[in-house]
Amino acid sequence: MKRLFFALCPDQQTRRKVEEFNQTIRVPGIKKVRADNLHITLLFLGNTDVSSEMRLRRLASDITAQPFVVQFSQLDFWRKAKILCLTTRTYDVQLAILVESLTAIAKQCGLATEERVYRPHITLVRKAHSLIDMDVLPIEWQADSFCLLESTSTSEGVHYQVLECWSL
Repeated sequence: MKRLFFALCPDQQTRRKVEEFNQTIRVPGIKKVRADNLHITLLFLGNTDVSSEMRLRRLASDITAQPFVVQFSQLDFWRKAKILCLTTRTYDVQLAILVESLTAIAKQCGLATEERVYRPHITLVRKAHSLIDMDVLPIEWQADSFCLLESTSTSEGVHYQVLECWSL
């Protein structure tokens, strides 16, 4: 079993901009997400067996959506998850199409998915206790592909490994 999810992975310039902003957050006791783990989750799949993973990969190659841009301009605190994240109020319909398509193929594979409303975000900090009052200069994230990632726990923390990517 692998702990899998679909995500958007940043290009190097976007990763650098997000990391530069993240470095300005200075609060004791928080745990910052490493730059190499930055991503936008599209659909969390959880523990997935090998045959379901292979079927997901085949079905994902048939997804059609156009490239799009997401602009993150707010810092939010999600109390239940105890995270600080960059968010956006509006986003391109192509992102919604992509998430809906991924949800449909997960269901075809018999995988249960979360039923809550999708909210694109970039997790920056874990173990947060409150919102920090900071200005956010908008960060544009150009999405021209989506990826299947595996989450693995290591002695240095969680690591996200890209297993496969598909172009939009």
